[in-house]
Amino acid sequence: MSAAVRRSFDSLHVPNYRRYFSGQIVSVSGNWMQMVAEIWLILELTESGFAVGATTALQFLPILLFGAWGGVLADRFAKRRLLMFTQALMALPALALFAVTVSGAVAPWMVFLVAFARGTVNAVDNPTRQAFAIEMVGAERLVNAVSLNSVLIHASRLIGPAIAGTIIAIAGVAPCFAVNVLTFGAMVLALWRMEPAQLRTPPRAARERGAVRAALRYVRGTPELAVPLALMALVGTFGLNFQAILPLLARFSFDGGASAYATLVAAMGAGSVIGALATGAHGRTDARLIAGSALAFGLLAILAAAMPSLVLEVPIIALLGASAVTFAAAINSSLQLTVEPAMRGRVMALYSVVFLGSTPIGAPLAGWLSEAYDPRAELLLAASSGLAAAWAARVTLGRGQAQAMPSRRARSAA
Repeated sequence: MSAAVRRSFDSLHVPNYRRYFSGQIVSVSGNWMQMVAEIWLILELTESGFAVGATTALQFLPILLFGAWGGVLADRFAKRRLLMFTQALMALPALALFAVTVSGAVAPWMVFLVAFARGTVNAVDNPTRQAFAIEMVGAERLVNAVSLNSVLIHASRLIGPAIAGTIIAIAGVAPCFAVNVLTFGAMVLALWRMEPAQLRTPPRAARERGAVRAALRYVRGTPELAVPLALMALVGTFGLNFQAILPLLARFSFDGGASAYATLVAAMGAGSVIGALATGAHGRTDARLIAGSALAFGLLAILAAAMPSLVLEVPIIALLGASAVTFAAAINSSLQLTVEPAMRGRVMALYSVVFLGSTPIGAPLAGWLSEAYDPRAELLLAASSGLAAAWAARVTLGRGQAQAMPSRRARSAA
């Protein structure tokens, strides 16, 4: 057990990654505070499930529209410096929302606009962060680092909503936005304190016309990349819409308030942390892990739709979070271990497009299903996507070449 725990945190032995991890957990916790506060604010302003879905969709729409070009920037510029710029820029939408909320002038369109502005910066920031991991830790620790990235994101999902729920109950939503402004400074400081000489920086991609089209051709001609991206697109669009579904479950299925919402978010975060740690200790990714986690996701989503009370829902949501993060981390690692270094930023941008950029399609659908029928209907749709992905992974990735290619490339890169 102690050896497994040590393996789970292996990447933290790398000083640059340790600095990155500490800055990220502060910054992402603040971002989760803002997301919880935004969703609760729009729900108070509109009482509309569709508006909740639209807010979530607008946050991720820029990744769908511009994410591939964000990957081009990640391949063309030094990722550390690019992240320092994007992290500083992301403080501005939070500051704007704090100002209009404190003044009492806030309206739904302002929340929509801020969500879209933050998402526009994230269209560059997210693929850059995805591609930066291997530069900090190398191919031999990549699966572990990707899993630890999931740990920090979902630990932040525990920390941020817990703080947000307390602040909202005591002082309203506005202070959440102010605190988030300050948290971006922690990430900028962590990036500034890194040792650039210890980064494994690949050659920068040359400026060329049609860089995005070149990436699409490359993926289309590489089944080891195309198939996992397609599976992620399926589950990302129809299954991973929990930012929209959890507040609606809390409000409409269980007649709860902000505390019920925070409980569900925290439960999913706790399960996700456990799943990410287990994946990191495993240290490998293959077709069986992708198919098995997709199958578990589908079955657990069916159970979550059937739970009659919040008390029974919480442990199922935690397990659902564990299966979701295992599926996403397995695909993320498989892509990074397969892709050529000069294409890594663009391929991880495509991963961000199908993982996060699919939300503008899935989140409004989740909101509409919840409002027209019941939030549980969206959980059944999520279950269908997981079961379909499990079957497709078993059929298409079960061949020996698709399983062996990532590990062969990992050995050669190491």
